[in-house]
Amino acid sequence: MKPSTKLLSPDNHALVLIDFEGQMAFATKSIAISELRNNVAIISGASKIFNVPTIVTTVAEQSFSGPVFPEVQEAYPMETSNYIDRTTMNTWEDEAAYKAITGTKKQKLVLAGLWTGVCIVGPALSALEENYDVYVITDACGDVSDEAHERAVQRMIHAGVKPVTSVQYLLELQRDWARQETYVAVTDLMKKYGGSYGLGIHYAHNMLNH
Repeated sequence: MKPSTKLLSPDNHALVLIDFEGQMAFATKSIAISELRNNVAIISGASKIFNVPTIVTTVAEQSFSGPVFPEVQEAYPMETSNYIDRTTMNTWEDEAAYKAITGTKKQKLVLAGLWTGVCIVGPALSALEENYDVYVITDACGDVSDEAHERAVQRMIHAGVKPVTSVQYLLELQRDWARQETYVAVTDLMKKYGGSYGLGIHYAHNMLNH
């Protein structure tokens, strides 16, 4: 029984985290910032647990947008992760970012970031045009209004982008609870950031110990 090649696995894709910075978050209205931060923590943690090639890129970090979310830094500390700072709104048009992304040699690219309609649409459509298989984690993206976010997601889907969610991303990488090498890290991540699902895991683990 072979799983679909359309599923994400730890070794078949790269994750690109784009502009998860304070100034970008302040104007984000399409998702509650607390929910966004939890979702960002889930996908950042997931990529770290499964050793997914991950690029963290910022825009005008020092002059305008500020540092990346603590949840990103938790998985990818600034001191050791070589964040790529840009002036371009479209990550694909920045030479260093482009080389880092394409240098992973992964045909599947998973994107998440702020804002959906600018900083995600740009690289998503650009990567599609170069025949990459593009996924966007829609609940780890946000924009200045519900309208801006939803139209951006629709535009990308019409172009061929595949939408996924943060928990879906994590569980698609785990795939089998018998994979003990990542089981504890995955359930610990969800206990911390997984909302009611995480509470359910916490409850079950404690009750089964009685």
